[in-house]
Amino acid sequence: MSDSTALTPYKTHYVAKKALFTFLGSAFRLYTQEGDLAFFVKMKAFKLREEITVYSDEAQQNAMLRIQARQIMDVSATYDVTDAKSGDKVGALRRKGLKSIFMDEWSILDTDDVEMGTIKESSALMAILSRLVKLIPQTYHITLGGTHAGAIKQRFNPFQLAYDVDFGQGDASLDPRLGVAAVVMLLSIEGRQQ
Repeated sequence: MSDSTALTPYKTHYVAKKALFTFLGSAFRLYTQEGDLAFFVKMKAFKLREEITVYSDEAQQNAMLRIQARQIMDVSATYDVTDAKSGDKVGALRRKGLKSIFMDEWSILDTDDVEMGTIKESSALMAILSRLVKLIPQTYHITLGGTHAGAIKQRFNPFQLAYDVDFGQGDASLDPRLGVAAVVMLLSIEGRQQ
């Protein structure tokens, strides 16, 4: 399967939402700008080593991505992202450990674990305030090689965690599979902090 064929179902804009109610776990949905379901994730609670499958359907029949933690419960965890169709590694996402306690920051790694970009909250002050006052929305900026490549902006909603996602900003281009994986990880981590 060629890269262009593998990337066909991926877009540059999404609305990502965490489900309001789930029993023993959490669920996330990414919608296209037209409101159609693009991706679905259902995570089980109480797993020591995270393993997440991203599906294109709620019946969980069509796996698109696999995200797997390399370590068990590590503040600087690295998550490998694999294309579920081809089995090829797409890259990885590494949380920047103790830095992320006060201000979320992730490294975007290529298939050889070389950092090619970052995902970072826009402001340290806003990051700290958002942890104290849950109603303050967060914004994450995506940079690749020092160039702005996109943004993930939390919507103001006290009842449901939701993001407006744009991977199509700037001249740098993020592999949308890594982008989708990053949104899933932010929904997962932020969901635990709330």
